[in-house]
Amino acid sequence: MAHTSLGYLFLMESSEKSKSPVAVKEPHFKVFPEFVKASYARRYEIFCKKLVLERKYNSTCFLMSSADLKGSNPNYVEPSSDLAARQFVDSLLKAAG
Repeated sequence: MAHTSLGYLFLMESSEKSKSPVAVKEPHFKVFPEFVKASYARRYEIFCKKLVLERKYNSTCFLMSSADLKGSNPNYVEPSSDLAARQFVDSLLKAAG
């Protein structure tokens, strides 16, 4: 019997803004320490890992791309090896049985 498998893929533009640290505002609650002084790219990498650790998704994938990579093969980069595209697809196929 096949099991239901759920995946989350996030594609972000690779730019100076997405890779530079950003400030946090905490008017209502404290931000997790790992998000303080982290770039948007780093925050989404952490977020994708947490989705699997907290068993919200079977697998997640985080990719970044830019216009500079147009025509390249691959036309994206994988900031974290444990959130790679191949691993993502393989994990979902395995879970689907």
